[in-house]
Formats: sequence, C-alpha cells, structure tokens
Amino acid sequence: MKLTKYIISLLCLVLLLSMTSFAQQEEQEMTEEEWQAEMTRLGDQKASLTSEIEALKSDIDNLNAQKSGLQDPDECIDELYSLVGATRQDVDNFRNAVNELEGKIRRKEGPKKARQTDLDALKMNKISALPEFYTKVHVKLQADLDAWIEKPAVISYSVVRGDCLWNIAKKKEHYGNGFAWPIIYKANRDQIKDPDLIYPKQVFKIPPLTEEEKAKYEKIRANYKPAPVQ
Repeated sequence: MKLTKYIISLLCLVLLLSMTSFAQQEEQEMTEEEWQAEMTRLGDQKASLTSEIEALKSDIDNLNAQKSGLQDPDECIDELYSLVGATRQDVDNFRNAVNELEGKIRRKEGPKKARQTDLDALKMNKISALPEFYTKVHVKLQADLDAWIEKPAVISYSVVRGDCLWNIAKKKEHYGNGFAWPIIYKANRDQIKDPDLIYPKQVFKIPPLTEEEKAKYEKIRANYKPAPVQ
C-alpha cells in the first residue's frame, strides 16, 4: 500500500513539473536553444522516473510473491497452541483466568495465600509458556503478589473463667508477650472499665501488633527483672 502511494506521488510530481514548465514558458519568451534544453531535461527526468516506477513495480511483484508463499496466520497460531497441547478454547479459558486473577490481586481480594495458590496453578499450566502469557504470569503477577502487604486480621477472643489481660496477651496465638496487655485493654475500652476486672463470656478484639509495638513490648520484657523473693 505504501509503495502504491509512492508511485502515485511520483506521477503527480511529473505532471506538476510539466505544468510548471509550461507556466514558465507563458511568462517569458524562450529561445529555441533554451526550449530544446528544457525539453531534454524534462525528457531525462521522465525517463528516470519511469525507470524508478518500473523498479517499484518489480518490488511490489516480489513482495506479493513472498506474501503468497507465507503461511496463513491462523494456521501459525494453531501450530503454536499445539506445541503446548492446547486448543483455541483452552487458551481463551486460560486468558480469562489470568485476567480474573490479575483483578483480584490488584483489588487485594484476600486471603493472599489463596491468590498465591491460584497463581502457582497458572504457572504449572503449559499454556503459560506462550509468549502472550509468560511475562505476565511468571514475572508481573508474582511481583504484584510479593508487593501485596496483607494486614493481619483482628482476632476475637471469648473470656473464660480465670482469665486476665496478661494471660490473654501471653497466649502464643495472640502476642506471646504478657506485657502487651494494654493493647487489648485499649481496643476494648467499651467493655473494660477496670483492666483488673474482666468477666467470662466477654468477647474481646485482639488487634495485631505493629512492628513498633512488637519492638516496644519485647524490650520491656527483656529489661524486666522480677522482684527478689523474700
């Protein structure tokens, strides 16, 4: 298509040069020698352009011949899919699964562990080796997942007889550090009037500790020295 446009442009140029020459002839009187020289120049130019047009036509014929010898694009795609043992429908289904997982990761639809399981399943599929999917599945989505910082969930705990805030905070499934009991107290001030008085069947929120809070209460525990026994 570009070559055809180029040929048309060249023909327009020849026509324009001819019209310009005649316009100049009308504006000023030319001697016979000047007229002959101008005709010779235009004749040479026409011959050169004609030769170039013929060369371009030959190039077009060669390109058309090459095009006719190329394999049908749909056949190429089917052959590529067959290398991974997939049909077009299989690839469409895989594409939909990739797009769905990408959306879940972007929206941080947890749990993160489940999304990693989904991604690992896509990686194990041979279709992920196709050029369309390889970088997204094996590189981009994994990087997005690794950058996803999942906030720990708030735990609910039902108080039993004999409990105190210290012992609740000390539980391994909570903080593993009794000194962190003020966190539970602050998170449940609507139920706890006196930190020394809690009651069975009260349900407390156990919020996760920040890294700063973890460091603070670990330092307190490390520096704690119990009073000597008398």
